[in-house]
Amino acid sequence: MLRKMGEAVARVARKVNETVESSSDTLDLADCKLVSFPICIYKVLRNVSDQIHLITLANNELKSLTSKFMTTFSQLRELRLEGNYLHRLPNEVSSLQHLKAIDLSRNQFQDFPEQLTALPELETINLEENEIVDVPVEKLATMPALRVINLRLNPLSAEVRVIAPPLIKFDMLMSPEDAQVPPP
Repeated sequence: MLRKMGEAVARVARKVNETVESSSDTLDLADCKLVSFPICIYKVLRNVSDQIHLITLANNELKSLTSKFMTTFSQLRELRLEGNYLHRLPNEVSSLQHLKAIDLSRNQFQDFPEQLTALPELETINLEENEIVDVPVEKLATMPALRVINLRLNPLSAEVRVIAPPLIKFDMLMSPEDAQVPPP
């Protein structure tokens, strides 16, 4: 077990070093078995955090993200968090004023993360395969850049299905009403 943990730590360190050494705009920590975002990464990336525009933390075991994560990487354009155990976002997600796309699919959201409606550049929201019933359609309708929101495989209320279409100017992807949401 210690050997596997050591290999995982080494993989994360290698990926972070690659980002720093190559001055890349991407930090890819997908499939690293992370249960939280490692605090030491903030220090390692402090001189390049403004240059990072894409962070992938997909398919880990994250249950939450901290406000420090959001404020440190405020220049993000894309954030990929699919396949974790997230159920909410910190309020500081509102500091991601340049964010264009966020993937929160295959997590544990029961409530729509309304903080996203305050992001002026956000074009794509993927919340497929969560547990969301209600959606703030009126707030989403006022988002200037929003083009697509994916809500497939969520147990959306009949009210959302009826109210949304006439109010929105973007694509709202939903499963058919009688589609079965996969068991957890």
